[in-house]
Amino acid sequence: MLLEVKNLNVYYGAIHALQGISFGVDEGEIVTLIGANGAGKSTTLKTVSGILHPRAGQVLLRGESLVNCPAQDIVRKGVVHVPEGRRIFAPLTVQENLEMGAFTRKDPAEIKANMERVFKSFPRLKERLSQLGGTLSGGEQQMLAIGRGLMAKPKLLLLDEPSMGLAPILVEEIFAIIEEINKQGVSVLLVEQNALMALSIAHRGYVLETGRIVLEGSGQDLLHNPQVMKAYLGGH
Repeated sequence: MLLEVKNLNVYYGAIHALQGISFGVDEGEIVTLIGANGAGKSTTLKTVSGILHPRAGQVLLRGESLVNCPAQDIVRKGVVHVPEGRRIFAPLTVQENLEMGAFTRKDPAEIKANMERVFKSFPRLKERLSQLGGTLSGGEQQMLAIGRGLMAKPKLLLLDEPSMGLAPILVEEIFAIIEEINKQGVSVLLVEQNALMALSIAHRGYVLETGRIVLEGSGQDLLHNPQVMKAYLGGH
């Protein structure tokens, strides 16, 4: 198992945000976490990437604990977080943003080859190389955020709400790119409000409600689960 999360308990002050959740991501998988706002999805990603620290429980990458590991060291180990809201460096150019993604690396030739692979996935970024990040459209900023994440050479990519605020046609494009990235050998842990799109590309999924996992299964099983359909897919 690439990532194992065991009995994770995370608090914000007195608020018990994650209440003993356990799940895993295998090598080569896309796994999605779905649930309403406030369910604990983003908190889970922040804990895996070292931004938050659990009060109890384990986060293991190929059996090695990430708990209390500094966030930059977690990036070096291959876990890369693309946060909600894109968080690109608006005053920097597209090229500079991508270079920032490789800040933990020391292999110039491989970094250059990596950038070419990013351009293959996101040709629009190559066209906008000298443009300031803040002047890009929402869709282009999302592409830049994912591209910057890929520059860190992830084994596991944590994606938080990649479709947020995007037009439907761009949502489809972003999800097609996520599938392509996965086919290139990168495992993906995806947090997404658009449950339909997330489950349609995920190998497996987990449903979070107020800090607990209430359902799990293959992406297809959850897609056709009456409970999930009613709560998240607008079905009856």
